[in-house]
Amino acid sequence: MKKYLKYTKNFYFVFTALFVLWMIFIDSNDIVSQFKLSSKVRELENQKEYLLERKEKIKQDREELMSNYELLEKFARERYLMKKKTEDLYVIIPE
Repeated sequence: MKKYLKYTKNFYFVFTALFVLWMIFIDSNDIVSQFKLSSKVRELENQKEYLLERKEKIKQDREELMSNYELLEKFARERYLMKKKTEDLYVIIPE
């Protein structure tokens, strides 16, 4: 027991132990914060993958629409409720 007490009286040992405790539990970059940040990074990477896939799908749809005028007209009528000057537009909402 005296052997361990000898180390606790050493200034460098005490300072190092307190420094390690400070860095692990008290500092703003402690272990809990690092774990939260790494989980947030994983979540954002998954979201990035999803958004890149969606971007590719939108690019394909856009190319398809721009190449076919009839499909573009159909898309504009359905999505944005566009109409010709001589037409009347009725929107039917299902109950």
